[in-house]
Amino acid sequence: MAPSVLSSTHNAVLKAVAQAAAGANIEQIEAQLPQPPTRRTLQRWLNALVGQGRLRKEGQARSTRYLLPVQAAPEAADAAPGDVFFPLSDEARAIDIAVRQPVQHRTPVGYRRSFLDSYRPNTTFYLHAALRAELQALGQVAAHNEPAGTYARSIANRLLIDLSWNSSRLEGNTYSLLETERLLSAGDAAEGKGALEAQMILNHKAAIEFLMDCTPDMGFNRYTLLNLHALLSDNLLPDPTASGRLRTVAVGIGQAVFLPLEGPQLIAECFAQVLDTAAAIQDPLEQAFFAMVHLPYLQPFEDVNKRVSRLAANIPLIQHNLCPLSFVDVPPAAYISAMLGVYELNRIELLRDVFAWAYKRSCARYSAVRQSLGEPDPFRLRYRALIFDTVAEVVRAAMNKQRAIAFVARQARQHLPPADQHRFVEVTETELMSLHEGNMARYRLRPSEFEAWRQGWR
Repeated sequence: MAPSVLSSTHNAVLKAVAQAAAGANIEQIEAQLPQPPTRRTLQRWLNALVGQGRLRKEGQARSTRYLLPVQAAPEAADAAPGDVFFPLSDEARAIDIAVRQPVQHRTPVGYRRSFLDSYRPNTTFYLHAALRAELQALGQVAAHNEPAGTYARSIANRLLIDLSWNSSRLEGNTYSLLETERLLSAGDAAEGKGALEAQMILNHKAAIEFLMDCTPDMGFNRYTLLNLHALLSDNLLPDPTASGRLRTVAVGIGQAVFLPLEGPQLIAECFAQVLDTAAAIQDPLEQAFFAMVHLPYLQPFEDVNKRVSRLAANIPLIQHNLCPLSFVDVPPAAYISAMLGVYELNRIELLRDVFAWAYKRSCARYSAVRQSLGEPDPFRLRYRALIFDTVAEVVRAAMNKQRAIAFVARQARQHLPPADQHRFVEVTETELMSLHEGNMARYRLRPSEFEAWRQGWR
């Protein structure tokens, strides 16, 4: 019987599989191993990991591929906790273990200004050179001579929905992707959802539109950041006058033993230093990541700090016509642990791994990178028939968006395990939002059925 505790050799195999989002064949796994065994031994290891449920096997003979489980156990392949399925470095893994200790076992800490003071623009780098080059190459989707913001505006409708939904989702918002699209396009709030959730999403839309204007005044300066906060916090703060203003009161952070900086003068001073440092960084990916680290760490506003940092990270990406960062598929548990690592330990490795993985996912969503990868999404393959039937039924029944939202959610509950339901809803709703006369034949829909559905799709 295979051991329940992974050996270093098995962990190496899992890490190799984790490098390929769409799975890897035995030759690709072998090439990733520092000390590959014989082919027969490697096959035996793979069979053992499949038997333990730590890997999935798809295909037959020479088309066989190995993938991580959709919901990987924390020790598998250095996957991140919970439903996270991307590889983590050893440093990131150590951070995650540390911040997941019970609160009483973690030492309370305050704001350390030395963490900010020690950063030297264009000398200090949180993202190493190879990673910056890789992300820059993936994100380069427009000509260098295009005006700033050209690419973001070209995908504005899709970006507004994706970034509004994903950033809100990381705050616990329960709107689905299609409910978000309906709210943003028609102003229809979802039934049974609170007004605060709708307000959060609408605020994101306004803030993203503000960033896409890309005026000469836009950048890491007081005008941009204060107005970004005002837009994101509109109608959400107990004190309405706090929108767009640096905080003058003490704040706390749930689940953390971190005590943010106090004193309006010190907050203002450090806020100015964060902005000046960010503005001096020349590499747009490093600049984006710096904002995601130091804006939440400072907590310059009474609330909505992480939302400000996620949208501020897009400022250099939009300005340089790079693919924007929409946080697609980022699991909240991983993001929370990564932020706790910054707050409590001043360690950025876990957030760096989340950032890099999230940016690659965003690039795959918005650019030709998805086609260049040449690999199908294993989740879509697994549930292809159910996705097909669900989309076709929505169209043939001429459902409007409200009926479709309920139907897709019901299909997920009835046919899928809980771990896959959220992803199924997102994938199916994305298919519905992308349906047009040029691709309806894949669902065996007749033009008359499609047209009848399209007329009532509101």
